[in-house]
Amino acid sequence: MTVLEFDGVNNVRDVGGMPADGGRIRSGILLRSGQLSGATNVGVEAVRERIAHIVDLRDGEEVAAEPTEIDGPETTHLPLFLGSVRSFFETDTSLEDLYLHLLEESGERLVAAIRIIAAGEPTLVHCTVGKDRTGVTVALALAAVGADRDAIIADYALTESQLPPERSQRIAAYLRSQHPEAVHAVALATQSPAPVMRALLDGVDARWGSAAGYLRANGMSDAELDALHTALVESVADQG
Repeated sequence: MTVLEFDGVNNVRDVGGMPADGGRIRSGILLRSGQLSGATNVGVEAVRERIAHIVDLRDGEEVAAEPTEIDGPETTHLPLFLGSVRSFFETDTSLEDLYLHLLEESGERLVAAIRIIAAGEPTLVHCTVGKDRTGVTVALALAAVGADRDAIIADYALTESQLPPERSQRIAAYLRSQHPEAVHAVALATQSPAPVMRALLDGVDARWGSAAGYLRANGMSDAELDALHTALVESVADQG
């Protein structure tokens, strides 16, 4: 994976390069980030140069608060959370439970996002921070084509260090003031612990057989899974 600089955008990286069944993940096809609303003119140009399709996983409230207007790439809005982001803090949801909620409630939308990746155009997947909704979507896509599990987990865990420390400190202080009894709020907003993603992927395997099995159960065909593999995986031999 490669950390990238899109001026004004946090947590940008290309997941290409990690080992996968049949070779390695192709560079330049699947990128991930936080929201794009802060992109400067230079950042917008970087997005236009690299990206053909943007998948925005935020809900309508988030999009309205931080709209993104980047001409050029096609943008598809696929809000993954059924209910507002705020509700997860009010109910003190853990990361583990949040991700289980995504798997159980948003399977068709996760598949819709991964179908866009399978089309093979340079695609940027993002939400607000680029941690949870983006993390689950990207991890499922990578796991479904046999990307190395430790590499998938390392990519997810990298997010925490890519978030501006002053932002994380400010949000943590705010959450402690608003939800003083909450156990999970700070982790929900700012952390991406490797064991959480490992548990998610292990849980998918236990319940659906594999990430590909999960996608099949939510409507993805074998032909679409083959297309995802073709889009994401390149033979190392082909690259000399």
